[in-house]
Amino acid sequence: MGTYSCKQHHAQLKQYLPIIKDSPVYPIIYDSNGIVLSLPPIINGNHTKITLNTKNVFIECTATDLNKAKITVDTIVCAFSVYCAKRYTTETVKVIYPDNKIFYYPELNYRTEEINSDNAMNYIGIKKTPEEIAKLLSKMSLEATVKEKDNIIVEIPPTRSDVLHPCDIYEDIAIAHGYNNIDKIFPEINTIAIELPLNKLSDQLREELARASFTETLTFSLCSRDDISEKIGHKIEDIPAVHISNPKTLEFQVARTTLLPGLLKTIAGNKKMPLPLKLFEISDIVLLDPTMDVGARNKRHLCAVYYNKTGGFEIIHGLLDRIMQVLEVPWSINKTDTGYYLRAADDPTFFPKRYAEVIYNDKVIGKMGILHPDVLTKFELNLPCSTLEIDIEPFL
Repeated sequence: MGTYSCKQHHAQLKQYLPIIKDSPVYPIIYDSNGIVLSLPPIINGNHTKITLNTKNVFIECTATDLNKAKITVDTIVCAFSVYCAKRYTTETVKVIYPDNKIFYYPELNYRTEEINSDNAMNYIGIKKTPEEIAKLLSKMSLEATVKEKDNIIVEIPPTRSDVLHPCDIYEDIAIAHGYNNIDKIFPEINTIAIELPLNKLSDQLREELARASFTETLTFSLCSRDDISEKIGHKIEDIPAVHISNPKTLEFQVARTTLLPGLLKTIAGNKKMPLPLKLFEISDIVLLDPTMDVGARNKRHLCAVYYNKTGGFEIIHGLLDRIMQVLEVPWSINKTDTGYYLRAADDPTFFPKRYAEVIYNDKVIGKMGILHPDVLTKFELNLPCSTLEIDIEPFL
């Protein structure tokens, strides 16, 4: 149990532990003399380490996906075969499964794909004969034979597991021909390029915040788990954050769900600068979203902070009013569906009774207030700080 506990926090090994965590037995590979070769998927043995004097190589591959294991073995075997005493030769291994089924690996299967030369030329934008296309494919380690009706039979070797579809073959033709050698032509229709509305709005708001004497910052889109949870008074389990499966550093574990931690870190690194510090950022945050094909979505946020010897809530409030003024959004006196207004609420990130939600068209689009002293302490700040963060996409 002690060893397992240590591996749980190992940067490289922890991602493999769930594979055998609940298994009643663990896989182990050893030779005929009883010497342990490896304990997949955790460690390899020193006994099988390859040196410059190694002559005989036995390639063993374990995986949770048989197809991926086959591809890996085929690729490694083909790479090693170049250095064999008899080049491009290999010995198969007889594998007997518990149900007595017998398989021989590596399989080193070749497969064929049929493409049409006209389709290839139309996709790429070149003019070649089928014979010339076949010659180009030979440069990419793909043997091609011209068939009737301008069709080409392409033989895909085990070294080219990346070729999954005819479009991959078209790409190889373009690479062999040379992208820079493709003739540049004018499109058949005229179009006028315009800026993405969200980016245009972001640039316009940047100008307004700069006129309000706020300085723009550009912070990292990745941060630590504590930055978006424990440091601002929330639990990581309650935050729809996208986690990095194998983070290389503690500073980049998740995609940010708020712009606030990045600005507070910037202030912490510039505490020697003259007060007040007035910073802002307009960038994307990332939230989990199962309805999206990638499982997450970006949202464009605006965040501003005011750091001084006094709280400065009126400064941030005035900035919000200015933003709404330039967006031509009226103040909602009766709290109707149109316009914006503030609604008192509670949030552990902010000082009690000094926090409000920003409501626009009867929906919460952001929050503003004076940060809680505990939050300031965790970001190594010692003066009051007010902040505003809103989603600007509803204004498009």
